[in-house]
Amino acid sequence: MTRQNWLLTTAASALLLTACGGKEDAADTDKKAAAYTKADDPNVHPEIWPKGQSPVERDEAIEERVAEILAGMTLEQKVGQVIQGDIGATTPDDVAKYHLGSVLNGGNSAPKGDLRISPTEWLALADEFWDASVGPDGDGIPAIWGTDAVHGHSNIIGATIFPHNIGLGAANDPELIRRIGEVTALEIAVTGLDWTFAPTVATPRDDRWGRTYEGYSEGPEIVGAYAAEMVKGLQGEAGTDEFLGPDKVISTVKHFLGDGGTKDGIDQGETIATEEELRDIHAAGYIPAINAGVQSAMASYSSWNGRKMHGNKSLLSDVLVDQLGFDGFVVGDWNGHGQIKDCVPTDCLQSIMAGLDMYMAPDSWRGLYESTLGYAKSGDLPMDRLDEAVSRILRVKLTAGVWEKGRPSTRPLAGQWELLGAPEHRAVAREAVRKSLVLLKNDGTLPISPGANVLVTGAGANDMNMQTGGWTISWQGTGNAREDFPNADTIWEGIEATVNASGGTATLSEDGSYETAPDVAIVVFGETPYAEFQGDRPHVDFMDNAGLNALTSYQEAGIPAVAVFISGRPLYVNPELNASNAFLAAWLPGSEGGGVADVLFTDAAGNTRYDFTGRLSYSWPKRPDQAVLNVGDADYDPLFAYGTGLSYGDDGNLEELPTDYVVAGGGSDIVFDEGSSGDWRMSVVTAYSPPVQVEDVTAETQDGALRLSRIDREAQEDSLVLDWSGAAEASFIVSGGPVDWSRQANGELALQVDYRLDEPLSGPISLGMGCGEDCGADFTLPGTDSVGEWQSATIRLSCFGDAGLDLTAIDRPLVLTSAADNKLSMSFAGLATSPGGTACPE
Repeated sequence: MTRQNWLLTTAASALLLTACGGKEDAADTDKKAAAYTKADDPNVHPEIWPKGQSPVERDEAIEERVAEILAGMTLEQKVGQVIQGDIGATTPDDVAKYHLGSVLNGGNSAPKGDLRISPTEWLALADEFWDASVGPDGDGIPAIWGTDAVHGHSNIIGATIFPHNIGLGAANDPELIRRIGEVTALEIAVTGLDWTFAPTVATPRDDRWGRTYEGYSEGPEIVGAYAAEMVKGLQGEAGTDEFLGPDKVISTVKHFLGDGGTKDGIDQGETIATEEELRDIHAAGYIPAINAGVQSAMASYSSWNGRKMHGNKSLLSDVLVDQLGFDGFVVGDWNGHGQIKDCVPTDCLQSIMAGLDMYMAPDSWRGLYESTLGYAKSGDLPMDRLDEAVSRILRVKLTAGVWEKGRPSTRPLAGQWELLGAPEHRAVAREAVRKSLVLLKNDGTLPISPGANVLVTGAGANDMNMQTGGWTISWQGTGNAREDFPNADTIWEGIEATVNASGGTATLSEDGSYETAPDVAIVVFGETPYAEFQGDRPHVDFMDNAGLNALTSYQEAGIPAVAVFISGRPLYVNPELNASNAFLAAWLPGSEGGGVADVLFTDAAGNTRYDFTGRLSYSWPKRPDQAVLNVGDADYDPLFAYGTGLSYGDDGNLEELPTDYVVAGGGSDIVFDEGSSGDWRMSVVTAYSPPVQVEDVTAETQDGALRLSRIDREAQEDSLVLDWSGAAEASFIVSGGPVDWSRQANGELALQVDYRLDEPLSGPISLGMGCGEDCGADFTLPGTDSVGEWQSATIRLSCFGDAGLDLTAIDRPLVLTSAADNKLSMSFAGLATSPGGTACPE
């Protein structure tokens, strides 16, 4: 869509955002109902947004059916339709009793709580939810199941895992995007699910954001070009027989609106932008998606100029629905309604009044059902608004043919397990890997003859977790084993197969050593998996020196070295670029590591098999502080500009790059916040068992003396639970070497921990910091006489120094230890100001 099209104007009615919270008297209720048609936010001007219309034509038979169903529904049934529960906290019996309109599997939910359970169990549970929703007589309203199939059907063992969106953006191939959508929809249909929360059409503008890799590009033109194609791939072409047919699923565009523009790259934060910037940059994917007939849109956690999107009626109703012509239903994000002022996850009238049609209330659905039903009975929730929301949901269900499709296991594709990770599907994913790779340096080392003696090393060489990244089996993409990907190739396995087929020699060396000098070394390194919250970071300096050390050692030995960099965002890697002969950005390639080998190696005759065609869809930083670096900025000064990428035959030499940049502060002052450990790693250990590095949402010491899990405080899984049944400690460990906090200790900075004691104390818990073996200091955690209440413990850094901590060499910024049976939840740990120079604990 051209910029001129974006500026088409028309008038649209504005709606008023109403407050949620306690009950009101009849006069207040009348005012609220009357206010339903009045202006909400004077800063929103619907007329500057393009006037759109979905291509999904209104079907009179469907409209009559919607009216018929609605007329026969009880108030309880209507309220149930607008609420979605997570399968980890919702049973089929719950769906039947409360008439829930939908269920989802969140990032860490699966049938029977087993993330690695057989696909047959997914289909079986889909049947159970279907049976419960339609009832024994079959006259109920089918519940639909939504899933985060964001780069393939990535919750399912054996499914095809595509590159994350950042890599697909570099491919710059909209037709490929449609085919990826088609494969994903088909594999979802095999498991009997109805609906995917994809595509993400954010336009990320700050690469510190942990969800940067979920965006196709910093450039709205690529986001716009891809959005419609993914929707068409998932749903089919509107107006044709394939639309939402047996091999298609309901698509969702998310997260409306501005999630990629949050200040400082903080997830769920605030986007500060003009309305024109919001339209031209952050809404770039929504207009084409609506024009393609997308049937669901997800509200964003984030705020725009101080207004949370889950409560922004002007944008959810006036702009998205009335002006842009969106005709599906608006679903919330994970308890996102609970972040609205005066709301909690179990009680929020404001969101549905703002235009949310379906609450995503994973574990809060029962309380939310009761409060919403109360508002409907009292009139605080006007019946026309409830009916509107239910009608929109029913219309999508009817359009998708969920009644006609029937019980999930009876559908045409259901249970055809050979289609999960089928060879033709993997071929599409492998093509996507090839096209997504961006070559940034090449002094002539590439392409490599497959007959060469090739050494392969690096943390990412044979690590499927690093390849696939977040939102893969588990929420953060951690804790997975190689056997969890039966239909897949690691990068090493792809290289090995290519070289062996041509009579060469390929060796995987975990430590990078060799007996005979290879002709070339391939070093695969990069970021470890993460998703929202935990992926946010304070800068864009890569900092992990393991790959650099390997590259440098080969450089010094005169061995040509190829760097394959795995990452979910562009990062400052000047030292690694200097130490390599060739450098390629591989992003997060997914299950088909063989696609990397396809481009690195010639055929046996020395001819190029596949050239590099990937071009940067994000600008690449030359300094570690260039987190906000977008083409078109007034001070635009990248190392590699948007659109950069080499092909074979191009001059790929680079001058020596400067490496004397220092990240201010020497490490993040936040150790743990919003579910993320930032620059730090976490481990659990006892005196009798070795440390266990925490790589998943749950972990425990080998002897079971300490178990970790997660809970929600303000947002999804943003807090840790530490459950001791013996002597053990939990430590946060510095990843890139010790940090120096001696300067911070000169003032009033302190180590602060926000915690809640979940059970009466059985023995003391100590709060400490470490500085190497036999170096550290700790104090008894203060305030443990209160149970069940969140509180803060604050101990000045200078207190730790006085007690023996070497403040210049901190390698464990937080250590929590208990020798007794205790249970404690923690939501924050980091440096904070100590009020009035608080005295040191005794």
